[in-house]
Amino acid sequence: MIDETLQKQLSTALSEQLKVKIHINDAKSVHGGDINETFRIGTNEGYFIVKMNDAKRYPDMFGQEYAGLLALSAAHALQTPKPLAYGQVSGRSYLLMEFLIKGNAIVDFWEDFAYSLARQHQVTQPNFGFAGPNYIGTLKQYNTPYTSWPVFYAFNRLLPLVKLAYDQQIVDKQLVQQVEALCKQLPQIFPAEAPALLHGDLWSGNFMVGNNGKACVFDPAVYYGYREMDLAMTRLFGGFDTRFYYAYQTAYPLLPGWQQRIGICQLYPLMVHLILFGGNYYSNIREILQAY
Repeated sequence: MIDETLQKQLSTALSEQLKVKIHINDAKSVHGGDINETFRIGTNEGYFIVKMNDAKRYPDMFGQEYAGLLALSAAHALQTPKPLAYGQVSGRSYLLMEFLIKGNAIVDFWEDFAYSLARQHQVTQPNFGFAGPNYIGTLKQYNTPYTSWPVFYAFNRLLPLVKLAYDQQIVDKQLVQQVEALCKQLPQIFPAEAPALLHGDLWSGNFMVGNNGKACVFDPAVYYGYREMDLAMTRLFGGFDTRFYYAYQTAYPLLPGWQQRIGICQLYPLMVHLILFGGNYYSNIREILQAY
């Protein structure tokens, strides 16, 4: 629900961004995932999207999403919704964004998607990480900077999640020990590569065909990481078209042995889903760990 106080704040934020007086005419609830309330707001300057959630429960979620969208936009690669403002009103956090209009896919949609992602992955920085912790789903995602991907992946991704899963009695001690053993092997598994700007939650539910016929991505969990993480994620929960993977390899070939690393890269999103949703993810995780 968008009350009068929030409506006033959104109008002010939009007016400042667009340099024109904005009046909100209506607000329609739209599907926005399991965490947020999402509304399409109609104004005298067209439509916009606002996402809202509990500020106390998810502190700075939208501030970090705003920063992530700006980072992706600055890469000039994949289209993203332009973030316009974020803040808090009466215990509710909000993120105000551009409203994306759906279109029809261009003929070489998947190839173009892959080439754009490859350009994004070539944006780098000295360390793996990001400017502060953010979220993947409702889970805190730690981004303490490290120069080593194996160290980053172990201490910011796998070990915090398996501890959380164990504390919540979702996994047993044996699985914890298997993850700890795998973490010790990571330096021999991953060849050195520069940190890449990642979407961080790149599955089929987080992109759409934009009004220009090209891929537009949203709901990111941005950080600088190992680029195989994004690609491994695309193979889960439905997967992408085969043309996407061939085109990516042409544009920015992966390092040798990438096929053997897919499962290890999928451990993180599978553990996220195990904690959030339960189900068969436990057996998927065990199968990957048993190979090591």
